Amino acid sequence: MIEGFSTADYEFMARALHLAERGLYTTDPNPRVGCVIVKNGKVVGEGWHQRAGEPHAEVYALNAAGNQAAEATAYVTLEPCCHHGRTPPCSEALIKAKLARVVIAMQDPHTRVDGAGIAQLHEAGIQVDTGLLQEQAAVLNPGFIKRMQRGRPFVRCKLGMSLDGRTAMASGESKWITSAAAREDVQRLRARSSAIVTGVGTVLADDPSMTVRLEGIERQLLRVVIDTHLRMPETAKMLSLPGRTLVMTCRDDDAARERLQQAGAEVNVMPYCSNSVSMEAVLDALAEREVNEVLLETGATLSGAMLQQGLIDELIIYMAPVLMGDNARGLFHLPGLETMAHEIQLDISDVRAVGKDWRITAKVQTESDE
Repeated sequence: MIEGFSTADYEFMARALHLAERGLYTTDPNPRVGCVIVKNGKVVGEGWHQRAGEPHAEVYALNAAGNQAAEATAYVTLEPCCHHGRTPPCSEALIKAKLARVVIAMQDPHTRVDGAGIAQLHEAGIQVDTGLLQEQAAVLNPGFIKRMQRGRPFVRCKLGMSLDGRTAMASGESKWITSAAAREDVQRLRARSSAIVTGVGTVLADDPSMTVRLEGIERQLLRVVIDTHLRMPETAKMLSLPGRTLVMTCRDDDAARERLQQAGAEVNVMPYCSNSVSMEAVLDALAEREVNEVLLETGATLSGAMLQQGLIDELIIYMAPVLMGDNARGLFHLPGLETMAHEIQLDISDVRAVGKDWRITAKVQTESDE
C-alpha cells in the first residue's frame, strides 16, 4: 500500500475505476472517468462520464450526493478538468460543493489541465491526494494519454493465427481460423476503439464490413483504408454501411477521388507521399481528428511494416488449436530479420482462454523499455 492511503481509500478508488469502465465504449474522444463521493465512510454519490458533450463523472456524483457532498471526500480516476469546453470545469463544481478532500488516481495529461485542476483545488483549501491506483487508471485510457503526451493514438494490432503461427492458407483462404467466441471478443475490441485501419489489399481480397456488431452499441468507429494507388472499388461493402470511411492515398486523381466520394468515402491525399502512404503521417492525421485508440486489422505486409517502424503499441493475438502447415501465410512480413540481434521483443501481459482459442496480449518493447 502507498503511504498515506487507507484500505478504505483503495476500496473507494477501486469502485471509481469500476464505474469508469462503464464508459469504455461510449466516451470517445474523451477519457473514461469514474467518481465516488464518500461521507462518514459511506458512499453518498457516484457517477461516470458516459458520452462526450455530456456531464463528467464528478457532476453525476455531485448531483447524486446533493448537500451531503459538503465536507465529504471525492475519489476520481483522473484529475478534474479546470477549463471550459463542452461542459463547465469540474474543479469549480467540486469547490462549490465544499468537498473536504479529493483523491485522484492520476494527473490529466491534457495540456489545458496537467496539474492546474489539482492546483485550483489546493488553492480553495481542499486536501488533494494523488497517485492512488495510478497504473490501473492509466490502463483505462491508453489512447487518450498517448495522444496528449506524444501527439499520436495508441495502436493495437489484432491478429488471428493457427498454433504454428499461420494466418491463411497459401491460396489466401482464412475463414474461419478462430472460433465464434474469439470473433465476438474482437467486436469488443472494435467497440472500444476510435478507428479501425486496414490496407486496400484486405478490402480487395475480403470485402470486409469493418463495423461494430455488438448488442447495445450504436457508435461506429471510423474506418480507415490505406490505399496508395487509389484502387478501392466504389462497390466496397463498407461504403454502404453506417459509419464513416476514410481512404488515405498518395494518388491525387480528381476522377478517382470523385468516384469514391460519390460512393460515400472521404478521400485524403497525403502530403509528402510518393511510393507509399507514410503510416507515421496517417497516425498524425488521425490524432488531429481526436482518434485515441486505433485497431489495426490488416495483412502481414502492412502490420509487419508498422511493427518494424515501431508504430504498434500492443498486439492482440488469437491463437486457434489448429495446424496449417509450411506453405500457409505467416503472421507478419518482416524482411531483414537475419540474426537474434534483429529480433523484436514482446512483453506478454495477459494470456487467457476465449472459447476454444487463446488470446495473447503483448506490449511491443522499445529501447526506452529496456
